[in-house]
Amino acid sequence: MASGSKFWTVFSLGSALGAAALAKKSLNTTWRAATGKNPPENPADPDVDLWEAVAWAAVSGLAVGLARMLAQRRAANYYTRSTGHLPPDLQKDGK
Repeated sequence: MASGSKFWTVFSLGSALGAAALAKKSLNTTWRAATGKNPPENPADPDVDLWEAVAWAAVSGLAVGLARMLAQRRAANYYTRSTGHLPPDLQKDGK
């Protein structure tokens, strides 16, 4: 089970990071198309308009969070189909 746990950790992390990177790239492109300018590099910078900082934080947080969650769910489904059981971190106690 230890090797399965290590595999799952790497597999889950890789899928989450890949999905987050893809979501961020897509979001940057969408932001540029919608606003005509690049997204704020640092929303905490006082030179960034407050509405822009809040909108970027909300939209990017939601998009990246959803992408990571969906990727990890797909990875868990693949792991389960491949091994016949849930990943170690997702197994309920006693099962």
